[in-house]
Amino acid sequence: MNEVFVAGHKGLVGSAICRRLQQSGIEPLVADRSALDLTEQSAVDSWFAGHKIDEVYLAAANVGGIYANDTYPAEFIRDNLAIQTNVIHAAWKSGVKKLLFLGSSCIYPKLADQPIREDSLLTGELELTNESYAIAKIAGIKMCQAYRRQYGFNAISAMPTNLYGPGDNFDLANSHVLPALIRKFHEAKQHGAESVVVWGSGTPRREFLHVDDLVDACAFLMANYDSPEIVNVGWGRDISIAELAHLIREVVEYPGQIEFDRSKPDGTPRKLLDTTRLSALGWQPSIDLRTGIETTYRWYLGSLEA
Repeated sequence: MNEVFVAGHKGLVGSAICRRLQQSGIEPLVADRSALDLTEQSAVDSWFAGHKIDEVYLAAANVGGIYANDTYPAEFIRDNLAIQTNVIHAAWKSGVKKLLFLGSSCIYPKLADQPIREDSLLTGELELTNESYAIAKIAGIKMCQAYRRQYGFNAISAMPTNLYGPGDNFDLANSHVLPALIRKFHEAKQHGAESVVVWGSGTPRREFLHVDDLVDACAFLMANYDSPEIVNVGWGRDISIAELAHLIREVVEYPGQIEFDRSKPDGTPRKLLDTTRLSALGWQPSIDLRTGIETTYRWYLGSLEA
């Protein structure tokens, strides 16, 4: 049986990958930050040298929403460059058979044609608020391609759209929009607040994919894909932030009003991925947005009780 290392096993994606592997009868190899600092090359080299690892899911990253990306650009570029550089290099050096690098849809130009095709990469300026994170992820893609071309290392790269689901980060200071809205509406309901304030105008459009769908796509790619070209992973449909806010308000059953704070940044006007490449390989998502939000909200309520 293959030894599978999941880097970033406590995050939204990493924890979902671990659940999927365990359901398949595979106990993933993981390491807490206290035991393995992925930003330290010598520590990562020693870790890989001490284990016979066949496959790597590189889901570890320093992530956050607009506020976090805009406030801590130095940390976002430094930490992510270090993590992915160390893991990719050590994986190749230790003889790992296959590595899946998880990027992000923010790698694409701010004003890319919609839906965004994989060949849009590096054809225009990035969204300034998350430029540091995007540049780091682009570097990870190019490192995987370079190691494949020069060393024959089987590294593939998947670019997921906006993700959500059980295990998400609900911290209002650095979470993404969907979990942040779930928490805002829940707390407003609990406190009897008359309204909930949503950042921006509400007009930007975003695509959302349940993390379990992403993990299913990752498992599919690990089994069926061996090419250097990046692969978009998305739902194939988008929704405005205003529509998302109203949907979450319905799920949470919050009776109050929604206000939009136009003094706050909107970010990229629209970000919908073209998933033709993945669809042609034979994979499709299965969890619709409302169902996904309902299950995520139930998980959030359970986490509060715990």
